[in-house]
Amino acid sequence: MITWMQRHRKYLVITIWISTIAFIGAGFMGWGQYSYGDKAGAVAKVGDVSITSGELQETYGALFQQYNQLFQGKFDEKQAKQFGLQRQALRQLVNQALVLNLAKSYGLIVTDDELLRTISSQAMFAKNGGFDKTLYEELLKSNHKTKKEYEANLRRELLIQKTLYLLTSGNRSLETKTLSSAMGIADKLNYKILSPNMIALSADETALKGYWEKNKKEFKTEPSYTLSIVRQSPVSVNPSEKEISDYYAANHQLLKSPEGKLLDLAQARGMIITALNDAATEKEALRLYIDFKKGALKSDVTVQKQTLSASNSPFDPSITKEISALSTQKPFLKPRKVGNEYIVVKLDSYNPSVIKTFEEAKQEVNGLYLAEAKKAKLQELAQNSYKTFQGNTTDFITHTDAAKLSGLSTTEASEFLTKLFASKQKQGFVTLESGNVILYNVLEQKLLQDTKVADETTVAKLKGNLLDGGLIKALESKYPVEIYVEGI
Repeated sequence: MITWMQRHRKYLVITIWISTIAFIGAGFMGWGQYSYGDKAGAVAKVGDVSITSGELQETYGALFQQYNQLFQGKFDEKQAKQFGLQRQALRQLVNQALVLNLAKSYGLIVTDDELLRTISSQAMFAKNGGFDKTLYEELLKSNHKTKKEYEANLRRELLIQKTLYLLTSGNRSLETKTLSSAMGIADKLNYKILSPNMIALSADETALKGYWEKNKKEFKTEPSYTLSIVRQSPVSVNPSEKEISDYYAANHQLLKSPEGKLLDLAQARGMIITALNDAATEKEALRLYIDFKKGALKSDVTVQKQTLSASNSPFDPSITKEISALSTQKPFLKPRKVGNEYIVVKLDSYNPSVIKTFEEAKQEVNGLYLAEAKKAKLQELAQNSYKTFQGNTTDFITHTDAAKLSGLSTTEASEFLTKLFASKQKQGFVTLESGNVILYNVLEQKLLQDTKVADETTVAKLKGNLLDGGLIKALESKYPVEIYVEGI
């Protein structure tokens, strides 16, 4: 068992570990949403492990947030589609499931004590320097997550982590020395940047229609939800002094100033009355919810009709996500606070995505068609000119000298140098994630006198990169992967 596992080590935990820990730590909300139908339904199966639509939504949301932070809050659903976020999310879940199958085959488990130690160590559940059970339960409840759900997801992620840990091994001195030598190599380059903006193209109607016909399944309307909504406006109560003091006694540790200082009863009085008013409003909303379910709403209650989708919703992401999980079997959403009022939602109908007509998809088709056509033309230009081009000449640079390459962002320069120093070709071209293509010619090469020493983390990461593909391929040959969702 250990011999096989050592031959197929797995280091890149982050690439397959989108965890519940990260979900809670990020604050539960603000992530993109995408609807995959019934939350409980399976979208894929890997060996004996099913992947649910809810897991796909959550992983998609985590990826969306990562990209949104990278794009400084300007990442949207259209860009997510262009980046293939659905496929990325599903790929991560498939990789997780492969490792879970491996764990199951060797009888690996996460004990209750291991789970408890992990939860107790999480900073978001700590108060006054230690784990606070009340805070733990309140944080989960306020974000519509049950203990059972959270702990099941966390146990799953810990099992993945444990399995991957068993596949690690220490670095050998020869590996460190070899990498140190490689890091000490410097190249003198001549390079030129080719950008898609250099290619001028236009698409005629025939070409666009042909592209749409070939890829029409990729151009679909967004799923939407037709809802009936009733609202409970704020209720004002006149609490007695006993009710106020009782509330303070039960919740005084949560009543703090903006600076975090505990408030006395007099200072907290306004906060307490607000909380009691909110509790009374929620209680009325629960009555409204029961009447709504029974079909016994009073005649003066207004029922609003509304249709929303993930990208066009008046509610915050957490409520929108809950609405997307409703079904005809369970169409009601319990009262949720929106602003100062509460809403009760009933799903009237789910409107699945359908293929757009050519006219509906034309603008989107045009953008994607031109992007692909420019990419192909740019590759053709690079192939025809990399042996004869004239560009900028550098001094001797190593793989860490991204700042010395003009005309490229730091990210692009780092990506180019990583691919360059991994190549065996003296002349060639490198295609970057940004779409730019870099032509290069290695003019000279030398080994620096002050050879840089590779640290243990760098060696481990490189080994992980090299062995990553091998492990996943080995597991895919062992555990069949079935995908039930079209277009991903």
